[in-house]
Amino acid sequence: MKKKKSLPGVIYIVICFLFLYLPIFVTMFFSFNSSKSLTKFTGFSLMWYQELFADAEIMSAVYVSITIALLSTVISTILGTATAIGLSKNKKVIKELIININNIPIMNPDIVTAIGLMILFSSLKIEKGYMTMLLAHISFCTPYVITSVYPKVRSLNPNLANAAMDLGATPWQALYKVILPMIKDGIFAGVLLAFTMSFDDFVISYFVTGNGVKNISIIVYNMTKRTNPTINALSTIVILVIMVLLVIANVVPTVMKKRRKSAAQAQKEAKELA
Repeated sequence: MKKKKSLPGVIYIVICFLFLYLPIFVTMFFSFNSSKSLTKFTGFSLMWYQELFADAEIMSAVYVSITIALLSTVISTILGTATAIGLSKNKKVIKELIININNIPIMNPDIVTAIGLMILFSSLKIEKGYMTMLLAHISFCTPYVITSVYPKVRSLNPNLANAAMDLGATPWQALYKVILPMIKDGIFAGVLLAFTMSFDDFVISYFVTGNGVKNISIIVYNMTKRTNPTINALSTIVILVIMVLLVIANVVPTVMKKRRKSAAQAQKEAKELA
């Protein structure tokens, strides 16, 4: 017998969703406001989107955010996946030691990591700018990738790669034909997490940047110091991009799985008819 949902529980869930998503909808709604007011809607207009795309500083920040997020995601995914696979081949003591060391940047407050990286770059006399921001993003994204990929690697049968090489595969073929396909879910989760962490970062980016290099988070922070509805337009675009990526990430694998299932079913029926 199905349990009926209690009214207080439903109300609590609705309040939680309103608390989480109502500010997002308000931001998107006022991005189409025809006036500078952030509280009173005076009419529909796309003027803030026009100003957004006409602002060279904001477009430069968008370019910096996207390129750094993509580069740091790719590099940290390669480093994190290689580290996770390598950990599975080490002794238990070394595994636990490296995993504990890997957890330190994740548990560290961002401000501590930011100050540490700032001091490191200053002591090495590295000029702050695009490259220091990229290196910083790679450094804090890689531990998250390792954390996402390692459980998948640990659950693999250690004899699979050996069996593939016994059947004539080279170590590289065993890696990308056997191991990587079986841990792709963990890698995909690591990619999404690394991209999100990099694209969204403010504290670390603020401390390690220089020479006028700014990402979206820094631009948004600067916009909050004055009334500028362009921030609503920028936030709306970022929200829509994230929503599209989430839809693609969830829908595409399901569609591909259904197509493979249909193709397998069609092959089976063809064999039965033959």
